[in-house]
Amino acid sequence: QRNHWVGTCVAPWCKGLKMRVENLNEGGGVVRMPFPEQLTHGAGGVGGRGYMAAADTAVVLAASQSLGEFRPMTTVSLNTSFVRPVSQRVVVVHAQVQKRGESMVFGYIKLLD
Repeated sequence: QRNHWVGTCVAPWCKGLKMRVENLNEGGGVVRMPFPEQLTHGAGGVGGRGYMAAADTAVVLAASQSLGEFRPMTTVSLNTSFVRPVSQRVVVVHAQVQKRGESMVFGYIKLLD
């Protein structure tokens, strides 16, 4: 059931990030993403776009679980602060549904390595 949402509501290009749902419940979830070699830049690190895609996708998964179904949705706002580069090969994405309204879901995401 947990990875059912990945096949159902993840954009085809995001499936290339190979995210795996570790935990998913009505309040949020945890997704693991292996180091995305295909997104590395010249210095060998990963640009923020890869991690933003993972964060955004984790919120879609958490929102779908909270709603009990996938509904087409669009990101309205995505604010980011990067503290440091990722040092390990797996990134753990924690997504939390903070508020669920009739037409919007607000979430909070934290990425840890």
